[in-house]
Amino acid sequence: MATPHNQAETGQIAESILLPGDPLRAQFIAENFLEHVTKFNSVRNMFGFTGTYGGKRISVMGTGMGCPSIGIYSYELIHFYGVKNLIRVGSCGSIQESLPVGNLVMAMGASTDGNFAHQYGLPGIYSATASYELLEKAMGAAAAHGYPCQAGNVLTSDLFYTETPEWKEWAKMGILSVEMESYALYCNANRAGVRALGIFTVSDSIVTGEGLSAGERQTGFTNMMQVALETAAAFTE
Repeated sequence: MATPHNQAETGQIAESILLPGDPLRAQFIAENFLEHVTKFNSVRNMFGFTGTYGGKRISVMGTGMGCPSIGIYSYELIHFYGVKNLIRVGSCGSIQESLPVGNLVMAMGASTDGNFAHQYGLPGIYSATASYELLEKAMGAAAAHGYPCQAGNVLTSDLFYTETPEWKEWAKMGILSVEMESYALYCNANRAGVRALGIFTVSDSIVTGEGLSAGERQTGFTNMMQVALETAAAFTE
C-alpha cells in the first residue's frame, strides 16, 4: 500500500526499522551493515531499504529533519506498514559538561519547545518517553561493547539557529543534549502502542564548543549503528 511519501508495497518493510535523518546515512547503513538488501522507497529521495542483520530482517529509512518530517514518516510506517520497533539514530549536541563528544546518548525521555502533542487534546503537558524494553536492550549492547553511554532526557527542539541561549535553561533541568525528532517519534509510537527509542552520538558540545573530527564522527556513528542494529535484531523474529 503506497502512501504520498512512501512507494513500498505491503510486506516490503520489516517490523523493526532504523531511522536516520539523512537518507544517505540510511543508504550507508544498508550498504555496510545489511545483507540481501532491497530498496523499497525513493520518493522525495527519502531512501528506504530492507535487508538482514545476523539473519534478522531489518529496515532502514531516512526521515528528514524536525518533528513534522519524522512525524509523517513514522506515522505511515506504523499505521500503513505495521512497523513495531522504531529506532532513531542520529547526532545530538551536548548541553552538559559531563557529556563529552563521542559518547552515546539514549533518549529515555524527550522534552520539547514545540507543540506536536497539541493534536491529542490532552488536559496538560505530555511527557514523551521511550520504550523501556528497547532502552534496556540498547544500554546492554552499548555496555557489552564498552561504548561510553548515558541515558536520560533530551530536548527535541524546533530551532537549530536561535536568537537566545535557551539551552542553558534546559540544562538546569538535567537535559543531556539537543536534537530535533524524538518527541514526535515517541508521541506517534506511544499513541499506537508500539516501541520507539532514540540513540544518538554526541557530535558537538554546545557548552565547550568542541566537535568530532571527520574520523571520530565516523567511528562514533558506527558504534551507534551497531548498538541500534543489535537492539532491533533482538526484537525481530
